[in-house]
Amino acid sequence: MKLGIAWRIGLALAAVGVLAAGLTGYYGYSASRQLLVAAAEERLLTATRVLVRQLSVGLENTARDAQLFAEHPMAARLLTRSDPAIQSRSETNSALLFKRMLDTHPEYYQMRLIGAADHGLERLRVDRDSAGVLRIAEEDLQEKGHYPYVFETLRLPLGAVYVSRAVINHEVGAHAGLDKPSLQVAAPVRGDDGRPLGLVVINLDLDRLFDQLGADLPQGLRLYLVNSVGEFLIHPDRSKAFAFDRGQSALLQQDFPATVELVEKKPGAPVQLVTTLEPGDGAGLVAAFVRQPQGTLHSEDEFILGLSVPLDQVLREAENLGRVSVRIVIAFSALALLLAFLLAQALSRPIAQIVIAVQRFASGREQAGVLPMDRDDEIGLLARSIDHMQQQIGAQIDSLEHKQRELDHLASHDSLTGLCNRRVLLERLDHALAHAKRNGGRLAMLFIDLDNFKDINDSLGHAAGDAVLRTLAQRLRQLVREVDTVARMGGDEFVILLDHTDDPEAITAVTHKVLEALAQPVMFGEAQLVAGASIGVSRYPENGGNATELIAAADQAMYRAKNDGRQRAMFSETD
Repeated sequence: MKLGIAWRIGLALAAVGVLAAGLTGYYGYSASRQLLVAAAEERLLTATRVLVRQLSVGLENTARDAQLFAEHPMAARLLTRSDPAIQSRSETNSALLFKRMLDTHPEYYQMRLIGAADHGLERLRVDRDSAGVLRIAEEDLQEKGHYPYVFETLRLPLGAVYVSRAVINHEVGAHAGLDKPSLQVAAPVRGDDGRPLGLVVINLDLDRLFDQLGADLPQGLRLYLVNSVGEFLIHPDRSKAFAFDRGQSALLQQDFPATVELVEKKPGAPVQLVTTLEPGDGAGLVAAFVRQPQGTLHSEDEFILGLSVPLDQVLREAENLGRVSVRIVIAFSALALLLAFLLAQALSRPIAQIVIAVQRFASGREQAGVLPMDRDDEIGLLARSIDHMQQQIGAQIDSLEHKQRELDHLASHDSLTGLCNRRVLLERLDHALAHAKRNGGRLAMLFIDLDNFKDINDSLGHAAGDAVLRTLAQRLRQLVREVDTVARMGGDEFVILLDHTDDPEAITAVTHKVLEALAQPVMFGEAQLVAGASIGVSRYPENGGNATELIAAADQAMYRAKNDGRQRAMFSETD
């Protein structure tokens, strides 16, 4: 029996009611989710700002502790080696003060007084270990003048305090702080004439510091601490924290792509942001990140602090509404089926064409072959829109692939010189060593350190130093074969890996070319800048059987070249 127009209209109206109920439930559920997420983002951002403020206050308090002793007359008396009786009494009182500071601040694991003379010899050191707080005997005190926190602090202006980068502490003699995340906070000790006599150093346990900061956080919140380039210092997954110390890469920008501008800190870039990763992105998190504001401390690095909470924890309150919406949709699904039957005949063929075209495009970015774009109704409009969308998606994918290639290049090359970076050098060196071991081959490594670069940088500024590095890197690249590798290790250090090389005379010829090329002046404006270089050479297998040994041998040879007068090359003497 054929249905009349009334039945058809009734069924259509019933279908409209079902659709309206379903859409209302869906949008109500979606709106509640959005409101909950927005509220969670605001709470997280507020909590993160509070934590950043607490971190800044904590560092400033530590700086004040360091300054307190650095400005005390006892510190100057200890470093000037006054009367023995006064000296002994000052040492005793200072050690007692250090111990009380470590007792008061569980996040401090070491305090030291270091002299500017005698290569930065420690004059007093109090450490924390498993047995408690102890003073280190005089015969165990060490020279620390080669560490940045020493010579950088001694250069600070009056009243300034130095804060180091966050690193894994590999410094020998750190006791409780060995192989732990740490910061050094240091203040210079000055004599009556204002000349720096030494410095006071406080070593901070980064984990303990943030355990204290996060002690009052609600359960379920996850804490992140990131340095200025996006490397994780604290992460809920401990394998990602300080991954760079293990030669690995774990970046904030990778886990939270929305933070790229926050990390890059370009002009106009945000100092805080909130982001939500849906479960489809592999996380299901609501997160907030805030960059630590510039303070008065002379910090080597800046921090980005973040908090996150699982998305399902935020959306639990929306689950009841979701269940109600599902029941409404199920209750009216029978009527929706009837509507689908009536419309199937009219819509099935063109819709099937559209589905096939979309599937083809999704599987291989193939352009739709048969789309009903010639129709004058809504289906034709949909087909034309899909065709336009495919063209746009194709263009966007091409753009993303181009950007990915650029990112891959940045990950493997030094941004200033365009040379391979340390990671790529180590990969190629491991590959070359494996090949040499299998085939009885040989190779050589040139470790290059510029002789006068620091003077150029200090006298003319970083722009001049960058110009020198770029020019000399280009010269090095032109000197070697395509099979060889030129890499920048960092600062003014370069490495050349000469593969399939077993002739010492050929290696010597290469070092002469390198020395000659690096000794040529570099034009910077109207100035001619001359850097020069010292080179250390190591060979496989004579000087080592792995990458670490070869690099260490070449480095030692380079220092011998510097000590023998610079602007020369020396072969490693290790066997």
